Amino acid sequence: MSDPAFSPTERAFARLALLALSPLCLGGCDMVVMNPTGDVALQQRNLILFSVGVMLLIIGPVMVLTVLFAWRYRRGNPNKVYDPDFDHSTTLELVIWSCPLLIIIALSAVTWTSTHLLDPFRPLERLAPGVPVPPGTKPLNVQVVALDWKWLFIYPDLGIATVNELALPVNVPVRFAITASDQFNTFYAPTLAGMIYAMPTMRSELNAVLNKPGESWGYSGNYTGRGYSDMRFKLRGVEAADFDRWVSAVKAEGGSLALSNLVDLIKPSERVPAMRFASVEEGLFDRTLNRCVEPGKPCMIDLMRRDMEADREPGRDRAHPHGGAAMRSGRAAEPLVGGKPKPALDKAPEEKGSGPNVTAPAQSDPPGALEPGSAHNRDHQ
Repeated sequence: MSDPAFSPTERAFARLALLALSPLCLGGCDMVVMNPTGDVALQQRNLILFSVGVMLLIIGPVMVLTVLFAWRYRRGNPNKVYDPDFDHSTTLELVIWSCPLLIIIALSAVTWTSTHLLDPFRPLERLAPGVPVPPGTKPLNVQVVALDWKWLFIYPDLGIATVNELALPVNVPVRFAITASDQFNTFYAPTLAGMIYAMPTMRSELNAVLNKPGESWGYSGNYTGRGYSDMRFKLRGVEAADFDRWVSAVKAEGGSLALSNLVDLIKPSERVPAMRFASVEEGLFDRTLNRCVEPGKPCMIDLMRRDMEADREPGRDRAHPHGGAAMRSGRAAEPLVGGKPKPALDKAPEEKGSGPNVTAPAQSDPPGALEPGSAHNRDHQ
């Protein structure tokens, strides 16, 4: 029931005021994309701001002119001018066509250059604006494996690994090798860089750097089931000395990550706490990439190599380690196991065997056409 003390107009303005204040509820949210701590994310943030600003050069005047035209050419305007002979304005045509064209050219040029400069496979050329990468600097290698529903980080040069915890030294180039064990995921640390796909049997790469110490969260950008919402990791940016101490702590406190442990770790699990491994068996990332973590399972790269060798030798079957053979080309090729079956239409009556569907005599009309109400119409013959 409305309050009689307020008029409908006052109630409408009150609702509009509440609606205008509603964005203040977002004040507690952290706009991590707009607050990067890495140079790659900084360049992406600047690209977003530039693109939005350039597009506002069109959107802003259009919104203003919409209100201006509605007011100037309203029916009750006492100063309105009627010009029935107006049909063209060269100045207006130049403004209408040249401004959007120039904006499209500017956005296209920036998109082209930034697409190549921010290519995740491209090694870094700078650590920060105006700070090039020193010659001879070796990046820190980190292997990322998206599991269900957790993240495995392997530091191959340091011989350690972590789960749901990624520590990086600031101002040091980092080269990520990214894959997934089972599902299609996206490796996303918004303060570090953009989204990179993590796909089974595929190796993605990301070159990035952190410039500021601090902590933030990383996520999976693709929905992968019930544990997706908790599939996140802690990203820690630390100074070089603190990173060395962190590595020493992992080697002192962590366990061992071997192939047998990885088999258990790959199994789906939710809300997995951070884990540390002081030692890592060599080649776990490659075995995950080639889908041969399970004992006795041949690696995909070995199967492909065997197929390539078979292609080089005419007449040789592509035998696989598991005893099968690769599919031969062509529809007329023989099956992998046994002989090719004879089509039913090519078989003689005695080859078809016996059965209700074979030996029942043919009828011109179905039973239901002769006796529609018979209960036997539903019998299987």
